[in-house]
Amino acid sequence: MPKSHRAAFAFLHDVAMAALSFVLALFLRLGEGALSFHPKFTLFYGAAFTLIAAVVFLVTGLYRGIWRYASLPDLFNIARAATLTELVFLPVMFLFTRLNTLPRSFLLIDWLVLVALLGGPRLGYRLFKDRGLDHVLERTRGGRIPVLLISTKDGADTFIRETVRDRNALYRVIGMLSDTPSRVGREIYGVPVLGTIDALERVVAALDRRGRRPQKLVITPQGLAGAEVRRLLDRADALAIPLARLPRLTELRQTRADMPRAVEPIAIEDLLGRPQAVLDREAMGRLIRGRRVLVTGAGGTIGSELVRQIAALTPTRLVLVDSSEFLLYSIDSELRERHPPLVVEPVLADVRDRRRIEALMAREQPQIVFHAAALKHVPMVENNPIEGVLTNTIGSRNVAEAARSVGAGLVVLVSSDKAVDPASVMGATKRLAEAFCQALDLDEARRGTAGTRFATVRFGNVLGSTGSVVPLFQRQLAAGGPLTVTHPEVSRFFMTVREAVELVLEASAATQAEGGREAERGRIFVLDMGEPVKIVELARQMIRLAGLRPERDVAISYIGLRPGEKLHEALFHTDEAPIPTRNPALRLAAPRTADYAVLARSLDELEEQAHSGNAARVLDLLHRLVPEYRAEAAVPQAAAAGSD
Repeated sequence: MPKSHRAAFAFLHDVAMAALSFVLALFLRLGEGALSFHPKFTLFYGAAFTLIAAVVFLVTGLYRGIWRYASLPDLFNIARAATLTELVFLPVMFLFTRLNTLPRSFLLIDWLVLVALLGGPRLGYRLFKDRGLDHVLERTRGGRIPVLLISTKDGADTFIRETVRDRNALYRVIGMLSDTPSRVGREIYGVPVLGTIDALERVVAALDRRGRRPQKLVITPQGLAGAEVRRLLDRADALAIPLARLPRLTELRQTRADMPRAVEPIAIEDLLGRPQAVLDREAMGRLIRGRRVLVTGAGGTIGSELVRQIAALTPTRLVLVDSSEFLLYSIDSELRERHPPLVVEPVLADVRDRRRIEALMAREQPQIVFHAAALKHVPMVENNPIEGVLTNTIGSRNVAEAARSVGAGLVVLVSSDKAVDPASVMGATKRLAEAFCQALDLDEARRGTAGTRFATVRFGNVLGSTGSVVPLFQRQLAAGGPLTVTHPEVSRFFMTVREAVELVLEASAATQAEGGREAERGRIFVLDMGEPVKIVELARQMIRLAGLRPERDVAISYIGLRPGEKLHEALFHTDEAPIPTRNPALRLAAPRTADYAVLARSLDELEEQAHSGNAARVLDLLHRLVPEYRAEAAVPQAAAAGSD
């Protein structure tokens, strides 16, 4: 029997169509004479035909097909059900009435009408949803590797359709698990929805008893959030079935010719997965299109992704600034291959060199500046505090003031969650850079002119960035372990580099949209990083993704917090009340800064002490300028753990 409201509706619809088909077929055969044709026999025949059709529809499971995905296999099922109905109706009525009064040609007419009435609404609904006839005429062909699809959301039907259509498909979908209970018991292209995701173990056991155990579990691209994927990975591990995912829609377009082969292993990014932020790409395009843009740190993880996305938005000129010759060469070569018409200018320069930066700004006259150059590795900056101050704080000041002097419209500082209640030199230097840009933005507002807007975007760790934990774990896995974790409780916020940069551009566009509204000046954009992730859990998941067992095949070693590290990071200081924006993925932190002139004089002294090599005085000034800076004592192990 139908197990959901939609399936019940489909069944009742089909039974009603069976009754209607009897009346229409009789009218087509007899014309107006049908109105006076043996009323008692007509009522008896009609009721019997409808009852027989209802039983046949239940037995054949006709109601299980999901109309949204109706196609040729569904038409075959309809034709089969209609044929069985006529074949059963004929002998049964012959036994009762010898069919003396019913014209023999009626059965053929009724078969045609019934098929049309059952198939027409399904086809119409599919055409309404798809706005076309594509993929309606498809037939089933087998595959080789039995897979169980997790989630019936968009993407499942595409994968099933491709495996059905391709005779050489590597996969055969034997069933689905739905995140929507109403779909359980129904079908997509003849593939049954066997249960909900919670019933995974029971469904696999039932398939195993029938000799149809899946060899792979496959998640649809937009099916599950990161926490659900992490739980599912544990369950799949217990069942000894590998977990994979279908490509996302953008990837499907790139690999469409070989789509059934495009099933991919679960990546670490999938385990973090958050709902895709809704982006105002039109506003991002308006921000960049036709403008001169300069990016510092253009060869780094964030900087290189920034210039890739900016290049796609067609600026008139894109200036790449980096102090690393190799990184600058790499990103410059990539952009010239991908965007031949774009004017790209690679500049080898250090943001700590004020005169060089001022000359560069004067020559290029950028309208928008993205400042991503920084030293980001906490233990490295802790051991080299003067270099951290000169790059992260003084370098940011050099870029901001030089951009202001040439009338740039917008300067965007890329900051870090380590600037919140910093426990490290790296965090304190980034907090000073934030404060300076906030002070500049407020100073520009006080002048009452259009001036330069200064925006700061703060977020946590980026997966795969240089010096981060994921590449370290990958190297340690390749060497056979152990994976080194600083502390069992240490956690961090994580985000993929792509979504981080998209939101940096979104925040930049929002800054321009806000214009000169004084109430919005000096605020920091903070990206929604989701829930923090325990580093030890990340280590365990990466071991599982490699097909190994944590603590058995690969050990996890705790080596203690390193200098400057905290157990947990935060995105907001207690005095920075979060303010929502129109985009839920972005929030604003209230201004928390000193007067620009006072702060500038303090930075003059900090720079002087740094250039003189007076590390002790530099640290004293950092503590004075960032009162919340509290250096945390580290557990005395020296090995690198990579919990950044």
